[in-house]
Amino acid sequence: MTLPIAVLGLGEAGSEIARDLVAAGADVRGYDPRVPSVDGVVPRTDEADAVRDADLVLSANSSHDAMPALTHALPGLRPGTVWADLNTASPGVKAALAEAAAPAGVEVVDVALMAPVPGLGLRTPMVASGTAARRYAGMLAGVGVTVEVLPGPAGAAISRKLLRSVFYKGLAAAVVEALEGAEAAGVADWLHGNISAELAGFDERTIDRLVSGTHTHARRRADEMTAAAEQLVELGVQPRVAAAARDRLVELRDRPQP
Repeated sequence: MTLPIAVLGLGEAGSEIARDLVAAGADVRGYDPRVPSVDGVVPRTDEADAVRDADLVLSANSSHDAMPALTHALPGLRPGTVWADLNTASPGVKAALAEAAAPAGVEVVDVALMAPVPGLGLRTPMVASGTAARRYAGMLAGVGVTVEVLPGPAGAAISRKLLRSVFYKGLAAAVVEALEGAEAAGVADWLHGNISAELAGFDERTIDRLVSGTHTHARRRADEMTAAAEQLVELGVQPRVAAAARDRLVELRDRPQP
């Protein structure tokens, strides 16, 4: 099957996805104001030109460019075209895209890429929501891609990714800050090993203990994180994560009990 697909945004993620689509036999055209071309992708002059003969549009620009890309493409979109937004935008932006595209007879699929695209391309795990999510999954099944379809409107898929990001990216920021402080204190190797051992032992019970312990011991832990933030300052490290943790614990400490 030759599926006409437009890819808007040919940066790090979009270019890998576009190359994989070409290799899978799709008919790919694309546009990016900063990237002149990608091997196998037919270059177009702008967004509207790129989408004019596409059955599926993959918008892989950025969260800031998600709405402008759709706005610029609307004059070239045909009724029935599926617009898949792959950007990490907020659920509100995804819902706004669906609302903006509806008068043109275009359905928006909210696609959340659940792993970094470099090195994976079309094998990147995807979850999708919106009225045309199953149709989107069917289109990509023709080029060997599996998409997990979630119930709910555009915004439901990216909501899951962003909620996970609060944990995962927050954890990464905490590790970076802690190791920066440990480096200044001369104990980086020790802390690196300690963090590795702790993470290796995580399971579902650990999560329950973290949640219950944080609420039960908020007073003591707020004092502890106050001291930790002060130590980082003494070491010349800005305590952004430590200060945020302290403030959250203070809020829990002072919250009226039911």
